[in-house]
Amino acid sequence: MMRFTMSQDTPGSTATAANPTQQGDALENLLHENRKFAPSEDFAANAVVGAEVYAEADADRPAFWAKQARELLTWDKDFTQALDWSNPPFAKWFVGGEVNAAYNALDRHVENGLGDRVAIYFEGEPGDSRAYTYAELTEEVKKAANAFESLGVAKGDRVAVYLPMIPEAVITLLACARIGAVHSVVFGGFSADALRSRIEDAEAKLVVTADGTYRRGKPSALKPAVDEALSREGDGNGHTVQNVVVVKRNGQDVDWTEGRDHWWADTVGAASAEHTAVGHDSEHPLFILYTSGTTGKPKGILHTTGGYLTQTAYTHKAVFDLHPETDVYWCTADVGWVTGHSYVAYAPLINGATQVMYEGTPDSPHQGRWWEIVQKYKVSILYTAPTAIRTFMKWGRDIPDKYDLSSIRVLGSVGEPINPEAWMWYRDVIGNSGAKQSPAPIVDTWWQTETGAQMIAPLPGVTATKPGSAQVPLPGIAVDVVDENGASVPNGHGGFLVIREPWPAMLRGIWGDPERFKETYWSRFETMYFAGDGAKKDEDGDIWLLGRVDDVMNISGHRLSTTEIESALVSHPAVAEAAVVGAADETTGQAVVAFVILRGDAVDSGDEIVQDLRNHVGKEIGPIAKPKIILVVPELPKTRSGKIMRRLLKDVAEGREAGDATTLADNTVMAQIAASLKK
Repeated sequence: MMRFTMSQDTPGSTATAANPTQQGDALENLLHENRKFAPSEDFAANAVVGAEVYAEADADRPAFWAKQARELLTWDKDFTQALDWSNPPFAKWFVGGEVNAAYNALDRHVENGLGDRVAIYFEGEPGDSRAYTYAELTEEVKKAANAFESLGVAKGDRVAVYLPMIPEAVITLLACARIGAVHSVVFGGFSADALRSRIEDAEAKLVVTADGTYRRGKPSALKPAVDEALSREGDGNGHTVQNVVVVKRNGQDVDWTEGRDHWWADTVGAASAEHTAVGHDSEHPLFILYTSGTTGKPKGILHTTGGYLTQTAYTHKAVFDLHPETDVYWCTADVGWVTGHSYVAYAPLINGATQVMYEGTPDSPHQGRWWEIVQKYKVSILYTAPTAIRTFMKWGRDIPDKYDLSSIRVLGSVGEPINPEAWMWYRDVIGNSGAKQSPAPIVDTWWQTETGAQMIAPLPGVTATKPGSAQVPLPGIAVDVVDENGASVPNGHGGFLVIREPWPAMLRGIWGDPERFKETYWSRFETMYFAGDGAKKDEDGDIWLLGRVDDVMNISGHRLSTTEIESALVSHPAVAEAAVVGAADETTGQAVVAFVILRGDAVDSGDEIVQDLRNHVGKEIGPIAKPKIILVVPELPKTRSGKIMRRLLKDVAEGREAGDATTLADNTVMAQIAASLKK
């Protein structure tokens, strides 16, 4: 049952937080964290990257990246200039160089005698599994490249990809990259309308999809959305798709358009395994990935080849302390998101790593599924999202405690700021299994679809990590926190997160709309990329992400981050997850409204637990941040990527009917919340 209570407090105009804040900050720095965890001596001694890289990169960032490009990639033609920044904000990296992404991910490893190394362990949700060596994966990508070319796909053409988390998704992306076609992956949970708009905007010639996938033990269809998308009248002059290739995954019946639709087995399966990779210009488009804009049509984020491959490969090696000969790496992100592009399809294979791909959800067929996979494949590096970690907290530690997780030596976090208590749970429960001398270090990473690769993260063999902080810009990256005027804020203060200098994996524009690119990312602060996120610097100068500036609340003149209040709530032993929104309030401008999910072993004591949570926030942050309303709910509205849809919660908080909920992972959540509210 949902329970709520309204505060009788009326916050005044002056903060009386446990830690005093400085009035006038773009974002106030309220929550303080004093725990630190230095790397163990053994880990530091064997780390892939040491502290010296920071000074090397700071001395000459373009030269640093040029060195990484030559060490990490095999170039068909060497570049003549590391960076051309003569026409900002349009950068060119590794000018004049030619490189092939698929050759670097596959062929060269086989040529170097690593053909028998496993590239991908695939685990299907029903329990089926496949393993691909580098030699086998190379052969499959060559066949797919030949098949796509036989269907008329050429260099520069766009290919829409609408696939589940199966090996064919990675094969498709690399086959496109091999021939110089530009892939545009559309997340398999998106609607036919969303798919149609992306196909039209990119003017895709080919769609690669599947009959369906499995989700929570049941077949889930994909092909019908493609059929619907291609049959609808769009806003433009119709779609440009000539062919659809369909992977047979779950065997369900599908409608078929003769001449247009082709089974994967009949095209890719029958194609030649001989295909020569040729180099493409370093700035040749590699992929378009659409992100939802706040208004209007989705933005097609364009990434090119050489700079993107260099930074993703370097950060994958350095941030995860990758030892490809011995590590088994698992990034749980779907290939439909940028994390699945950078840290599943490209960087692990560029680096010759062995990785796990899993098709399903964490709770199917049981809540220990992930830990079963870790135990089965002896996963040593796990990279996942805070929302998953908080879900496991809610379920309780007795589930992961049943499995042998002693193989884990590095843990990663991505997607949103991680609450300190979720960070600690991750470290103590998942990273401390077995007879380890010290828990696995956690690398909390900040980056975006637009940045292409990780930008802020600890180096696990160097950094004394802090629960909840991404900490420092990576070597070669110039990140800052600035005030309204674009000036750096001093330590202990909050502001806007910006990037002051170009970086290799940066987006090269919005597909077909260079003016929107400049207006969206480069107009807020002159000469600086504005990420749209708020951040603070702590007393040591380490960076803490505070979420989107759109989520900042103005309470009695104080600009408070939803992230800090959520972290305070999750630090209460009864709370597994929290989402905070600002609702219109006549007295204070906005009021804090919190939605919380209790841990599995917590007791919902009604008004008592609510008051206890309010007092806890007051103690952790200060009276100014106490929620006016706290709602104990069974679930939170999340997208399939795990992001909480706060706009729907704001609708609830302000008494409106909830808006469009079509992208939710579970479309019954809002009904559950509404039903609970009526009780």
